[in-house]
Amino acid sequence: MLLTLRHHARWAGPVAVTLLAAVLRLWNLGSPHHLVFDETYYVKDAWSLWGNGYESAWPENANPLFEAGQTAIFGTDPSFVVHPPLGKWLIALGMAALGADSSWGWRISTAVIGILAVVLLMLIARKLFGSVALATLAGFLLAIDGNAIVMSRVALLDNSVMFFGLLGFGAVLLDRQWHATRLAVRLAEQRAAGKQPGWGPALWWRPWLLGAGLAFGLCSSVKWSGFYFLAAFGVYVVVVDALARRREGLPFWLSAALLKQAPATFLTMVPIAAATLIVSWTGWFITSNGFYRHWADQPGTAWTGALAWVPHTVQSFWHYQVAIYQYHVGLSTPHPYQANPLTWLFMIRPTSMYYVGTTAGQGGCTFDSCSEAITGLGNPLIWWAADIALFYLVYRLVRYREWRVGLILMGIVAAYLPWLMYLHRTVFEFYSIAFEPYLILALTLALARVMGTPTDARWPVGIRLVFVFVVMATLITAFFYPLWTGLQTPFWYWQLHIWLPSWR
Repeated sequence: MLLTLRHHARWAGPVAVTLLAAVLRLWNLGSPHHLVFDETYYVKDAWSLWGNGYESAWPENANPLFEAGQTAIFGTDPSFVVHPPLGKWLIALGMAALGADSSWGWRISTAVIGILAVVLLMLIARKLFGSVALATLAGFLLAIDGNAIVMSRVALLDNSVMFFGLLGFGAVLLDRQWHATRLAVRLAEQRAAGKQPGWGPALWWRPWLLGAGLAFGLCSSVKWSGFYFLAAFGVYVVVVDALARRREGLPFWLSAALLKQAPATFLTMVPIAAATLIVSWTGWFITSNGFYRHWADQPGTAWTGALAWVPHTVQSFWHYQVAIYQYHVGLSTPHPYQANPLTWLFMIRPTSMYYVGTTAGQGGCTFDSCSEAITGLGNPLIWWAADIALFYLVYRLVRYREWRVGLILMGIVAAYLPWLMYLHRTVFEFYSIAFEPYLILALTLALARVMGTPTDARWPVGIRLVFVFVVMATLITAFFYPLWTGLQTPFWYWQLHIWLPSWR
């Protein structure tokens, strides 16, 4: 019985962190009852998608009417949208459950995804570090960070990108051990039979890679940036296979990884990801009025020559995807809160999702002037410490070749580095939510190095330092929480949070 109690006590921390994440994301979720920032697109698109099967046009100045409860005013004309439908279907599920006239309904799906992301990160950290304590620490840091809180409380798509990308990351982590064990067994069997393998076998049945392909497909079905996860981790698993074959003493380990296993890996991951993306467009395919749905039926537009046999629906779908791509690569409309990707790690220009200023007697303001703000700003201590940890991990990878470090850094490579190709596009700081879990894992690993182990002489001091860090991060979260959740505060209190001039 004592062992049972100890077992349950070990999981008290993760349970408490999950509850904390739920409270921080669900408390007063319906406030403000306004479509904030890009909710003006995604919430209304989600509801018309639910009603018509495709995103539809709304009348001009529809927001006040929608917020007042007139939610059935969309028409049947299609709307040009530039992101796949899955994230909007998820938003629509919450609206269908709680009502499209409820701001809780707009945001509940995103909030639940944010809570599940904390749980998923703890599970991944437990597997990665082999420690419930470190898993709890990682989950706690994500639970209290402002960027994660804000992106869980507004009905945007990026929280879903983060979650499905992290899900695929977890599947790749599980495949690593699965693959190494099966490869060693197969080689041992061949050698026991008197064969000396030069290349080694191709492992076709890799269920965790199938899961990763599905997860990255779901990620890509929210935003195309999910394909960067697929590409990055596709390369990663090929490299891991090559190194595993070298450890097993295969003479042609590199050529085997590239020419024998890589094609099998490609067929394991890519087709399921592509199929998932296409399935996410089911509403567009089975209805007849989606945007560009009949493009190829118009005179002079259908393909000719060797591709003339392709069904018009497929031609129209391809034309639509090309139009989306052209839109993305050409997006350069100036925006007051756009942020160069080079600055994301340092939170130079956070996104103001919502701001209302009032004076005494207006909107319940009892001070000379008041502010209500939702600012996409992370906990500064967590983020800036994570930046230091990130550079520390790069050093450790170069110096010690640690696989855990390499895997964490691949998360950054997949979710952040591709954006450096688009330095002149109109992009925003809150896109960083996609790579935040890997910053948290990097910070957790660095804090683990600070603590050391119970056998180290620095253990007592290390524990105290990490405890002080966690307490300070918690106090900063309490200080910033009103600015992450739209709570009304005195204007002077809002000003206290402008630590950098660019945060205005």
